[in-house]
Amino acid sequence: MPKGEGKLIAQNKKARHDFFIEETYETGIVLQGTEIKSIRNGRVNLKDSFARVQNGEVFLHNMHVSPYEQGNRYNHEPLRTRKLLLHKREISKLIGYSKETGYSLVPLKVYLKNGYAKVLLGLGKGKKKYDKREDLKQKEAKRDIERAFRDRQKM
Repeated sequence: MPKGEGKLIAQNKKARHDFFIEETYETGIVLQGTEIKSIRNGRVNLKDSFARVQNGEVFLHNMHVSPYEQGNRYNHEPLRTRKLLLHKREISKLIGYSKETGYSLVPLKVYLKNGYAKVLLGLGKGKKKYDKREDLKQKEAKRDIERAFRDRQKM
């Protein structure tokens, strides 16, 4: 199965609006206890989450995984820092990019692939306000063209 494909659980649409995504990495994620059950139920929020390289390892911060309803006192903490699983050469590449100014590691989506939870991590460079406005104009123009083409097909 290609990178980034599987049963989609959560997606960070704001990331593509705020960043130019240059590369993507498929990462595994280290989970505790009932977290996988909550993820399978779709109780994940990627809104303000980000990744950071620390001591040669990549960690995901601020990803909210709601506690499992049928869980007991061993339920997990919702906003804990989670470790991401990458190859050593990929981590060293990310270290080089993260030292450059303007680059960020942003989780794009969480999905299930062959029964395992995966995170699609994007290496993004921040957009300026005028870049965001330009993207919105292009998106709107494309939508208008498709609408006109569809109306023309009906006649």
